[in-house]
Amino acid sequence: MSLPAPMVRLLLVLASAVGTLAAAPFAAAQTDAVAVKPDRYICPNAAGTRAIDCFLNAVEHLYTMCRQVKSIEIIEFGYEKSDEGVNGAKSEYCVDKHKLSMTRPYQAALREATGARAAVDRLRGLYDQWQKSLLALKWKPGESDAEYKERVAVPYSVFSEQANAVRVALDDAAATAKVANPGAAKSKTGAAIRTASGTPKSAN
Repeated sequence: MSLPAPMVRLLLVLASAVGTLAAAPFAAAQTDAVAVKPDRYICPNAAGTRAIDCFLNAVEHLYTMCRQVKSIEIIEFGYEKSDEGVNGAKSEYCVDKHKLSMTRPYQAALREATGARAAVDRLRGLYDQWQKSLLALKWKPGESDAEYKERVAVPYSVFSEQANAVRVALDDAAATAKVANPGAAKSKTGAAIRTASGTPKSAN
């Protein structure tokens, strides 16, 4: 049985309103986000000035710093004794220090991705992977030199894949927001979304 025309129009209006509300948190987060100069110690090679850009670079950069510290300990004490007593103190300090260093970039990235549920989930997954990778820098008994070096190099490809997944999720959220709010395509919101997702702005 078909619905009366007035009822159909009402349902269409409600559906449109729901779509707009769903996209609103992400669009609002992008509008409110303020571009700040990245911390060059934490994220020296950030692709842009957004919090998400800094976090994605910090994941790789801070992992590399602690990996290098661990490598020095291994050279100094050898694999088997690299974690005996205080021999691994410097690398343990590096891990603890940068877990704290990462707190602000991570929280800022989550705030910037507010409303883009998939992007938030991807950021959380990347953060968890980063923490696990730092703890896995220790040598495992029985590993050869080649096996250890190969294992601690694997996280870089994982970080890259997960960072790309974050960018894709942001692009998808931006596309959804654009459909729900077509008038915002040329606004500052659109520019902020492109910047946050790592997509360069096109020339006018």
